[in-house]
Amino acid sequence: MEHSNNSFRLTSFTVFLTRILISIISIGSVMGTTVSFTNGTDHQALLAIRDHIQEDPFKVLSSWNYSIHFCNWHGVTCGLRHQRVTVLNLSSLELVGSMSPSIGDLTFLREIILENNRFHSSIPQEVGRLFRLQFLSLYNNSFQGEFPSNLTHCSDIRVIDVHKNNLEGKIPTELGSLSNLLELHLSGNHFTGKIPPSLGNLSTLHSLSLSENNLEGSIPLEFGQFSNLEFLELSINRLSGTIPPALFNISSIQYFRVAFNLLSGTFPPDLGFILSKLQMFLVGGNQFSGSIPASITNASGLVQFDIGMNAFTGSIPMNLGNLQNLQSLNFAGNMLGGSNETVDFSFFTSLANCTNLRILHLNNNSFKGVLPDSIGNLSNKLISLRLDENYISGRIPEGIGNLVKLQNLALNKNMLTGSIPDSIGRLMKLQGLDISRNKFSGKIPSSIGNISLLSILAMQGNMIEGSIPISLGNCRNLQELDLSCNQLTGVIPHEVVSLSFLSLGLNLAQNRLTGPLPPEVGNLFNLGRMDISNNKLSGELPSTLDGCQVLEFLNLQGNLFEGTIPLSLQGLKGIVVLDLSCNNLSGTIPESLGQFPFIRYLNLSFNRFEGKVPYSLGNGNISAFSISGNKDLCGGMKPLNLPACPKKIPMKPVRERLERKPSFVLILVAGITFILFMLLAQIRGVLYWTRSFKSKSTLESPLGNQYPRLSYAELLQATSGFSPVNLIAEGRYSSVYKGILNNGEQEVAVKVLKLQQHGAKKCFMAECEALRNIRHRNIVKVITSCSGIDFKGNDFKALVFELMPNGSLESWLHPSPSVLLESKNLNLIQRLNIAIDVASALDYLHRRCEIPVVHRDLKPSNILLDDELCGHVGDFGLARFLLATTNKGDSGLPRFLLARPNKSNRPQTRSIGAIGTIGYIALEYGMGRAASTQGDVYSFGILLLEMFTRKKPTNSMFRDNFNLHSYVEMALPDRVLEIVDPLILEQRNNESNRTGQSSSGNSGRLGECLASILRIGVTCSAQLPRERMDIEAVLMELHLIRNVFLGVGL
Repeated sequence: MEHSNNSFRLTSFTVFLTRILISIISIGSVMGTTVSFTNGTDHQALLAIRDHIQEDPFKVLSSWNYSIHFCNWHGVTCGLRHQRVTVLNLSSLELVGSMSPSIGDLTFLREIILENNRFHSSIPQEVGRLFRLQFLSLYNNSFQGEFPSNLTHCSDIRVIDVHKNNLEGKIPTELGSLSNLLELHLSGNHFTGKIPPSLGNLSTLHSLSLSENNLEGSIPLEFGQFSNLEFLELSINRLSGTIPPALFNISSIQYFRVAFNLLSGTFPPDLGFILSKLQMFLVGGNQFSGSIPASITNASGLVQFDIGMNAFTGSIPMNLGNLQNLQSLNFAGNMLGGSNETVDFSFFTSLANCTNLRILHLNNNSFKGVLPDSIGNLSNKLISLRLDENYISGRIPEGIGNLVKLQNLALNKNMLTGSIPDSIGRLMKLQGLDISRNKFSGKIPSSIGNISLLSILAMQGNMIEGSIPISLGNCRNLQELDLSCNQLTGVIPHEVVSLSFLSLGLNLAQNRLTGPLPPEVGNLFNLGRMDISNNKLSGELPSTLDGCQVLEFLNLQGNLFEGTIPLSLQGLKGIVVLDLSCNNLSGTIPESLGQFPFIRYLNLSFNRFEGKVPYSLGNGNISAFSISGNKDLCGGMKPLNLPACPKKIPMKPVRERLERKPSFVLILVAGITFILFMLLAQIRGVLYWTRSFKSKSTLESPLGNQYPRLSYAELLQATSGFSPVNLIAEGRYSSVYKGILNNGEQEVAVKVLKLQQHGAKKCFMAECEALRNIRHRNIVKVITSCSGIDFKGNDFKALVFELMPNGSLESWLHPSPSVLLESKNLNLIQRLNIAIDVASALDYLHRRCEIPVVHRDLKPSNILLDDELCGHVGDFGLARFLLATTNKGDSGLPRFLLARPNKSNRPQTRSIGAIGTIGYIALEYGMGRAASTQGDVYSFGILLLEMFTRKKPTNSMFRDNFNLHSYVEMALPDRVLEIVDPLILEQRNNESNRTGQSSSGNSGRLGECLASILRIGVTCSAQLPRERMDIEAVLMELHLIRNVFLGVGL
């Protein structure tokens, strides 16, 4: 019985175990089916994502294939439990493409990281299906369209970063429902409208960035509800009104940036006590008023404090020395100080404790009193000190020489007295020194010659006496020297007029200088402006003045110069203003003075000129001229009311000779008949030659006989019938095709002119003429050209160039979604090398050609890159030659190729009067000024800024008076890393990680390098031509920057 019970129990247990096993197998089978299905969904979604990526320069997606489980694919992370995709990280791989809607099928996805790539098109709405999503980073791409409003379905999301894209429209109100959101970064897009008040509901938010958009209206009151906010960035918008008071009660705030808006109001007195964790406080460029809260010194972690360009009044807090971490202090452009002279600079004593201070700007305020000796105790890291445009009196303390790292010192427009301290010569790194418009006396210290890096020296408007120190000749980098309106005596040292870097100006006017103008003045071949008027200079004008070929302004008025005007003066091809009045010059007025192509103002009054006034002085260019006070002048135009010149004894009348010699008539008639016959024969010959030419299919090269000849048929074959497949560029006047010549051995670019487009033929002739005369390693090499007819009898013109395999610089900086890149992104050194290449080409065109050439259309699409990424300047269709005359017989060039003022007012969408491209064209061209080398320098400056910020000058963020130039200028020197192309920083960080170098050290050196480059770009793109650098100086500076950054020769 017991045995049978045991048997029954065993049987029952066996049945029970079998059922359990069957159930487990069934469940396993079902689960296996489910896993297979869901894994398959993720697999197919990833393949769809891969198919939407058009370019993968690092080949990281090669692992995305069937031989490897997708969980092991590059950038893919799966959960351990379900083997579902949880993280997609493809950051900084330079991928080009769009985001596939299939990304919405990765339903277990928690993180999408696609930052620092070149994704375009819109962000698909399917992202809103990822209800597990916590982290979305699309930073620094080219996504377009509106922000997906259904992203709010991702209720667990913590971070949204779409900074630096091209998104537009309004910021969705629905974002305020994302209760778990910690960071929201929407900066650097094109969002419009008002900031949604609903964002104030994001109580967990600790970082909000909405800067560099087109937002308007006020800052929502609801922002005062933030309780954990640490980072607030609203700069560069159109926000107005006051800052909600409750916002100043958020004690967690560390970064507060609302600069360059239209905000107004005051700041609470307890600001520093409540916001004690502040590290950065940037409110410049608004309309704030009131006093600076003294409590700000309680924010001991403060690094940057910028309230510039507002309307603050009162004094500066006394205890700034508590801010041990302070690096930048900007109070410029307010109404601070002025109430008590003894108080205004008392804060300097405390400020000496800020040992990390690098920037101190107090300019354009109302500070009074004497500079304290404690100024010499300021941080030895200080690089910029601006105290200009105040009411400061007294002497400059000797201790100023302790600030040995100072690069910029501005004390101009004050009431300073005494002599210039000799210790200023210890500021060996100084690049800009401006002490103009004060009451300084005494002599210029010879120690100033120790400052070899000095580029701008302004001392005008003082009472400085003595001679100009010879040691100034040691300042080889000097670009501008202004010593005017002083009491200087002695001669002009030849060492000073031998400073070939002088380009912005040499002004020695209104002193008591004597002696001749040294012949070495001809070394100033980069100088744009020279004024030595109202001195006691004597002797003859040096014949070497023609060496100043880019001189626009020359004022020699009010001296004792004598003799005749040298014929060499006609070499001043760029002269606009010429004043020789109030001297003792004699002789006749040269005809050439009225033939300068750009001259607007000419003053020859009160000299001793005699003889006939040239009719050339009445040319249309000269808007004002004076010859009064020259009593022996005669003739000329009627409005001058001068006496007629004495008549010479005339020859016998022709009629009398004809009457006496009848044979003369016969000879005259026979001669005229013969000439008419020969003229008709020549015309007939030309017509016959033209017809026979058109009957042939072979085409000649307008470049000359030294180039090979190609027929239309050969070019047709080389480009596969000008196939659209071979089309590599399209412009207003031409299309460029890739072609193969010489039996497949030579790849070329064939530029076919669109002759139906008005102006195309003229551009073709201009380019041929320019290319015929120039040869340089950084100018695109022309192989040949052809001009004739195609197989349909239509005119055909083309240029054939060496093919640049890496395309244009434009395609690297701003790649089109439909164009595939063939290489990786340009790093810092590659960009710098290309900038040097372009500067080298311009230096050749402007200074080293037999006839200087102005390009007139410098922009990224006209910079082509070879297989080694060397830059080559191309497209000379708008180029012009710089000549002193527009007479074809003098130059051998067609008149339209000569630089002259533009008289066309016809509106264009892409160009202005066929003189360049909007955004890159020099400002003076739009006002009718003639083409000049300084116009090219302006375009180069904009190009340089674009290369390193990756922002086009036509970006929609630039409006009114805010442009690429001012955008960069405002960031110099301490905010450079915020505006440069993030890919530069990313690559440098990657290099530091690979080499194990200190990132902080590299960051400092990188910042200095980029600041130096952008400073050149800002100077070159200055509004006034005379304020721009010369291209030779640009080239030398860029070489120096590269050498310093790479450690060459250090």
